[in-house]
Amino acid sequence: MDDKPLSEQFRIVAKQWVDADSAANLLEETKSAYLARLMAGQGDMPVSRAEMNVKASDNWMEHITKMVTARERASLLKVQLEYLRMRFNEWQSDTATRRAEMRL
Repeated sequence: MDDKPLSEQFRIVAKQWVDADSAANLLEETKSAYLARLMAGQGDMPVSRAEMNVKASDNWMEHITKMVTARERASLLKVQLEYLRMRFNEWQSDTATRRAEMRL
């Protein structure tokens, strides 16, 4: 990937980050609805007991794990974007320094 211009590397990672961030947001935003749906499937019982049963279930644990994994992926891609931005700033600074040195 390093043979591509920094702008192209940034574009690729930015697209990946947008997709990953969107997936993480979707899981986070639908967490309550998913909980309610699972609780509704518990039958006729007090809400607190249904919630406890659902939160102790493998389905809930899997959903939370997916949510955390999705946020982790998005965060790592965001760090990659910042790394590319830093590399560009370093390149820009080095280029300006070389131009200034040539003028001396």
